[in-house]
Amino acid sequence: MKKISIILMAFALAVTMSQCKKNNEQPAANDEVVTITLDVNKNNTSKVVVNPTSGTVDFESGDKIYVGSGGKYVGFLTHNGTNFSGNITNPIENQSLQFYFFGNVTPTETLSAGTTEECSVIISDQTERLPVISCAASNENYVSGVTAYSAHLLNKCALVKFNVTTPSNSPICITGMKNKVTVDFANNTLTPSQDGEGVIMLPAGSGENVEKWAILLPQEALEEGEEGSLYSEDGFYTGIRPVIPAFDINGYFSDGFGLSISNKTCPEGAVRGLFTIDYEHGGQVYFSKGNLQYIGTAIIPYWKFADNQWEYFGITTGQNSDSETVDRDLFGYGTSGYDHGANCYQPWSTSTNYNDYHPFGNSWNGDLYGQADWGYNAIINGGNVENTWRTLREDEWHCVFNYRSTNSGIRYAKAQVNNIGGVILLPDNWSPNTYGLNQPNNSEAPFNCNVISDSEWSILENTGAVFLPITYIRDGISIPDWFGGWYWSASQYVNYDHGTMFSDVRSFSICFDDSSIITNTSNIISWGLAVRLVQDYQP
Repeated sequence: MKKISIILMAFALAVTMSQCKKNNEQPAANDEVVTITLDVNKNNTSKVVVNPTSGTVDFESGDKIYVGSGGKYVGFLTHNGTNFSGNITNPIENQSLQFYFFGNVTPTETLSAGTTEECSVIISDQTERLPVISCAASNENYVSGVTAYSAHLLNKCALVKFNVTTPSNSPICITGMKNKVTVDFANNTLTPSQDGEGVIMLPAGSGENVEKWAILLPQEALEEGEEGSLYSEDGFYTGIRPVIPAFDINGYFSDGFGLSISNKTCPEGAVRGLFTIDYEHGGQVYFSKGNLQYIGTAIIPYWKFADNQWEYFGITTGQNSDSETVDRDLFGYGTSGYDHGANCYQPWSTSTNYNDYHPFGNSWNGDLYGQADWGYNAIINGGNVENTWRTLREDEWHCVFNYRSTNSGIRYAKAQVNNIGGVILLPDNWSPNTYGLNQPNNSEAPFNCNVISDSEWSILENTGAVFLPITYIRDGISIPDWFGGWYWSASQYVNYDHGTMFSDVRSFSICFDDSSIITNTSNIISWGLAVRLVQDYQP
């Protein structure tokens, strides 16, 4: 086995430092400015984070080296196209400086010079460049007034080639890998660990035995993974991670490990998790990757799923009007755009007369099916084929929230995702080791019991989690400021206590707010609610 030769020499550059003065423009007492120059044996400024053939590393303007001294972070140096330089705060006299390079991956924590003792970086995303991890102590101890220091930055990771076979053009993800490095400034150590599922994301590109390189941290050998331990980032295909040997510091694996990703997992436009909708017979569905939207502002209007699961229009686009040329995501019952016999069937219908919304013109057969269901439409980012999606019935919503059996025991959790309140639905096979969720299966929990950033959400979404955001509700052209989420079911409303059918007035829906979830409430069919479609799983 070869070794990567990633030894980065930092040569001294003599710079005279001005004496501190009682002037706000000058550094405070004991602050020092250190300029270092790194010779990487290259004359250009293009970035080849690590060259697979030679193992050499080039730098480009904006690259950062983080500096530690006396057990604490003291500042960073920035590459300006020629060398690294920057300010460090109160380094310790007669001790070495510690230099850390993370391939320009930003630490997950906010660093404070003179205070921070530990930070971490996550190297999951390697789709654009390889995040080399290297570090070294300075060759010289810090001495006040001396501004030039040198170091040999030594590689702390392995360079590994994978031969990937996949029909997907999206990045390829490997799970179970150590993808996080924790820096302990106090002890000058780098500790590899696994963040979330331990995802390493390789560059996009489809074909047979496509060569993809990765930077991997030292770790023990891995046994063959389960189905889904390899997957395409778009969620369409999965595979099984092969047996992978142990990786050591500075290891070089150029023969290539074979990764085959070909099993179709879910339809286009779907989140890849499966959800049981019938606890007696075991039927399952995929949820769409966002709430349904009608884009009326387009020259040729079309239907689509929201680009992100937390998106909703509310009142911002003018959908509190009856204009045809408005983007909307609040729809009267059965307003699929097909003339199925109701007076109101267009997505922009705003009549407050419930008699205008009877599917197929029949108030006593008020369930949505066929062309009355929004899912009958060709959805541009959901396969663009008619009659492939549908709306859940009342009993199916009830099962998803309250009755299905899951591996984790968790069915849902309230949350704020990217600052939007809502409910997370966890797929049947979800593992609680993926992400710690507070107050699961608690309908009375507040939204802020789980505060999740968009980057953290990607961890959950990649394992099949669904997010139902708050939506507002529309009564004609009025959208009251009610803080909650309302979603249609496909089922007419029946008063089971008295055996009375009220499908001429109401249909079932789910609703939730900051203190409750009701999966079998009802709403007047002339009101505008959100729609989240599903597609049946065909094993």
